[in-house]
Amino acid sequence: MSGFHLAQINVARALAPLDTPKLAGFVARLDEINALADRSPGFVWRLQSDSGNATDIQVSEDPQFIVNMSVWRDLDALFGYVYRSDHLQVMAQRSRWFEKMSKPFMALWWVPAGTLPNVEDGMARLAMLEHRGATPEAFTFKAPFDAQGRPLDRAALVRGREPEPCA
Repeated sequence: MSGFHLAQINVARALAPLDTPKLAGFVARLDEINALADRSPGFVWRLQSDSGNATDIQVSEDPQFIVNMSVWRDLDALFGYVYRSDHLQVMAQRSRWFEKMSKPFMALWWVPAGTLPNVEDGMARLAMLEHRGATPEAFTFKAPFDAQGRPLDRAALVRGREPEPCA
């Protein structure tokens, strides 16, 4: 898979504007969690503005709708950051800061190494996931695919082993 990297997008709608006390706990952890991503094994790139994060990148007319995108060496590297690092503490509190989404809020897809996705591509991947379910073009940790489009064994990923294609 060295010719490909894993791109991800996740979106959320904040329960209040980011500069309010309701979101203070989330905002206070942004720099720390972004720095954790930057130094995590397998990290390649993350979307950010001049502020160092992506929360001020407007992707819709709704100012409380925020986007996060990143690129990772592989599925295991991203999974490790999301579920085996201090990032998990922040995720565990997301219901305090963000609305429960009725549509897919996270999508994963493979990009040629050296290619950086844009927000429009990420939003299109979320739409694909919503309309078609998990496919090699847009998938989730629960239904992963390798860079050749083969379904992967999710159980291996959860156990911390490089997932292999399903038989």
